[in-house]
Amino acid sequence: MNQLDELYSKLLVKTGAKMALIVLDGLGDIATRTPDHPQHELTPLEAATTPNLDWLVAQGCAQGRMTPVAPGITPGSGPGHLALFGYDPLEYQVGRGVIEALGLGVELKAGDVAARANFCTLNAKGIVTDRRAGRIPTEKCEELCALLKKKIKKIGDTEVIIQAGKEHRFVVIFCGKGLEGPLTDTDPNREGLPIATAKPTSAKSAKQKKTAKLIAAFYKAALPVLKGQKVANGFLMRGVAHQPAIPTFENRYGMRAACLAVYPMYKGLAQLVGMKKIEGPQTIAEQLERYVKEFDNYEFFFIHYKYTDKAGEDGNFAAKVKAIEDFDAALPILLNKRPDVLAITGDHSTPCAMKGHSWHPQPVLLHSACSGSDKLQRFTETGANQGGLGHFEAKYLLRLMQANAKMFDKFGA
Repeated sequence: MNQLDELYSKLLVKTGAKMALIVLDGLGDIATRTPDHPQHELTPLEAATTPNLDWLVAQGCAQGRMTPVAPGITPGSGPGHLALFGYDPLEYQVGRGVIEALGLGVELKAGDVAARANFCTLNAKGIVTDRRAGRIPTEKCEELCALLKKKIKKIGDTEVIIQAGKEHRFVVIFCGKGLEGPLTDTDPNREGLPIATAKPTSAKSAKQKKTAKLIAAFYKAALPVLKGQKVANGFLMRGVAHQPAIPTFENRYGMRAACLAVYPMYKGLAQLVGMKKIEGPQTIAEQLERYVKEFDNYEFFFIHYKYTDKAGEDGNFAAKVKAIEDFDAALPILLNKRPDVLAITGDHSTPCAMKGHSWHPQPVLLHSACSGSDKLQRFTETGANQGGLGHFEAKYLLRLMQANAKMFDKFGA
């Protein structure tokens, strides 16, 4: 525990306050001109019709912008969410495979190595032509994973566990002796290149070298199994790593926390810090209804919404606008049972013009009885630039939420 965390711990006062952190994945964007808005440069948040968010802003909110990691650094979903949970993403680096495996309910033991995988499309020369295999349906993913599991159970003395996820995503876990991450990704990160080779990140690590050879052997065994598939005839691996030790959310903040997410990765991130995964809800309306039902059982709720990020990665401005509007339409379910402190933000920006994550700071809205009001009309990037929260690192958001819940005693005389 660093000096600042020790101070927060000493000042902590448990009040029983209720908090909710709503993460619209990849919410942040950059203003662009689109066919629907040829005369003005707008972000999806600015173009969206959001009467319920507008109402909330009118009740008194503070807004600002957050840097997820550091200026100029584009974060993955893991660092972006860990920062929102108040964990310095530079101090707590977690492989994506570990997060995804936990989210899918796989129990990891010490020494197990996990990788997150995407089915992809390869041409006859082994070049990646679609990194997501057309976002195949989950049923197809389950079928392909069952095929791989039937053919590949062990590589040498290492057990191989394959678990299907959502759409094109799945995880691979290697259970054996002398294994260690992290390794580099086999995902080339763009179409037009072959599958990359997983390599050790430390030239001195014999365990990483063994793991790299193991992954190469897995590819050698698995690709022939998929060869006959028309679309998903290959796969890419990311976040090859083992699970680090992380202090729990409850020990750190003195609050029982629950996670309401649909996609496994975000459930895994929540589980990693000790949040309770609440299974079942599949839509944002169902997630918010479950929040209401569980309101008395937890002090903190993490609610994740994926579809803003998916639209941004597809470069689909209209779809991102609609995703925001769909969220806004469901928001009254929560507003009718408002927590003492409510934060709405993204884990990073996913600009439609860039079709991927970016370094741009994401907007954040904070509402509480003592948040004050910026007297703004809407929640947008432009408005957030003028907000009283200013520009700060995302790892401090939880502490600001605690302060707004009056959970800190005065520091000094």
